[in-house]
Amino acid sequence: MNFELIGTFAVLGIAVTLFLTERLRPDVVALATVAALAGIGVLTAPESFSGFSSQAVITLISVFILAEGLTRTGVSDQAARLLLRWGGRREGRLVGLVMAAGAGLSLFLNNIAAAAVLLPAAGGAARKAGISPSKVLMPLAFATILGGMATLLTTMNIVVSSVLEDSGHPGFGLLEFLPVGFPMLVAGILYMTIWGRRRLPSGDDRDEVMRAVRGETDLLDIYRMGDYFFRARIPESSYLIGKTLARSTFREAYGLNVVAVEKGDGRLNMLQPDTVFETGDILVLEGDADEFRRRDREPYLEILPCPALCENDLQTISTVFAEAMLSPRSSLTGRTVREVMFRQKFGMSVLAVWRQGNPVREGVGDLKLAFGDALLLQGPRDRLKLIDLDPDLILLSMERDTLPVKKLGRIALLILAATLAAVVFTPVPMAQLLLTGAVLMLLARAVTMEQAYRAVDWRGIFLVAGMLPLALALTKSGAAAMASAVFVSVFGQFSPVVIVTALFLASAALTQAVSGAAVAAIMAPIAISAAAGSGAPPHALGMAVALGSSMAFLTPLGHPVNTLVMGAGGYRFSDYRRVGWPLFVILTVVAIAGMTLRWSLYRQ
Repeated sequence: MNFELIGTFAVLGIAVTLFLTERLRPDVVALATVAALAGIGVLTAPESFSGFSSQAVITLISVFILAEGLTRTGVSDQAARLLLRWGGRREGRLVGLVMAAGAGLSLFLNNIAAAAVLLPAAGGAARKAGISPSKVLMPLAFATILGGMATLLTTMNIVVSSVLEDSGHPGFGLLEFLPVGFPMLVAGILYMTIWGRRRLPSGDDRDEVMRAVRGETDLLDIYRMGDYFFRARIPESSYLIGKTLARSTFREAYGLNVVAVEKGDGRLNMLQPDTVFETGDILVLEGDADEFRRRDREPYLEILPCPALCENDLQTISTVFAEAMLSPRSSLTGRTVREVMFRQKFGMSVLAVWRQGNPVREGVGDLKLAFGDALLLQGPRDRLKLIDLDPDLILLSMERDTLPVKKLGRIALLILAATLAAVVFTPVPMAQLLLTGAVLMLLARAVTMEQAYRAVDWRGIFLVAGMLPLALALTKSGAAAMASAVFVSVFGQFSPVVIVTALFLASAALTQAVSGAAVAAIMAPIAISAAAGSGAPPHALGMAVALGSSMAFLTPLGHPVNTLVMGAGGYRFSDYRRVGWPLFVILTVVAIAGMTLRWSLYRQ
């Protein structure tokens, strides 16, 4: 065993361990892997950088920009709302239409982008129908994954296609996954509509959410804020008199949020950083009143009796409570509310955070925000539009403005349609055509260059750009050949159907804990080498790896879109396993049957 082979296996083992333990971000692990392979001499400098110039990376960047053009011009939002409007009040019908909308968008958009577009609309449709959001959000997540599996325009499929091309085989066409992926999509929708939705949570400790959906309670009840509001009057001798909100020490010294102020006219008014406090002002504060009493410097505030407050008590024509989630590529992730100066930036206060099924009400200002968190906001109603347009947040409030599809939206839709038609009917490389479509979106001003930069999931891009050289190293060092030799020695005596099944299940098992793109890059070279050793069609084995790498239905960690809906749906880890296992089995049967028929594997 030569040094390059040993070094490649060592680097691969360390990379997989880091992916599983999540000690480092996946994109950092991918770049470190490339650096290590170059450092030990397995890869040359041009080979190390080849991932960044690959057609896979160009394709992914172009897809992100095309999707952003549809989102910015309102096309995606309108398409989602039209479908959801037909959902009515029947749970099964609504689940089916939500899944159809998610799958339809993800055929051409990035899976996460499709879910982010539909999340507020799906929640709104559920609220109007009196259905728990938990009944529609997990089906939405699963549908976007299934839709992505049916065309080439998803990361795992693109990675495997790129590895095929690097190995001297033709890559996959845009619709080559459709004969197998579409039956899987139909089977998934039927399962979730008929049986899967019944296995989703809706009762016990979720009753609170159900009451909120039906209008029997409000956001303050959901976040259990009743005990965290109290009223206090500013006495004559208080040093707060004449000071502005910005110069007060409520948050820094006492961990309190000033929610509203009642002036002499008896009406609640929203505060701004330059609001000046006066004698007799009555403040509505959010925080621990008992703790404040113990630490208050007299004379500061006179605490008043406070009846239970609900959303309507504090909400005025100009002031509103709303809920927003961190978007998949939010710059707020890993930072605190205080660090990002949330109130100054968005003009709204963060009163609480919903994380993994429970509200966090204390220390919100110093809590590091995480992907999937939902924020309870309070502030001026006109600030909702600012939050709705900000790429860092997904507004879940029902007061979102519907974006009209005007002339620019029709142009964006025409550009996408022409680009996809060219991909299907012309021999020009897909990456080149998609890049042309993305440039046309920019020239048409459907999306600006700044918006395009923010739309691209650079973490995913660097992950793919780092994993593709690893796939090259596995082939170049002989590691893929050795692994495939072991694989063929175990399964080679069986029919190609068994080989396809083994590769599919191995990829599906890994992707429950490791990024699907990484799994595809690791398994694809092994599959292609196994095809040479077993005589099975390389495209059949490649598709088995690509589809298996997308089978992220058993844990919320398997795909970012599962994490995205976890907080909003109030799901636990066990919910994914309970609903996902039957789906996993059904899709495995459909996928193996589809690939067997597609390549006539039963005859080989």
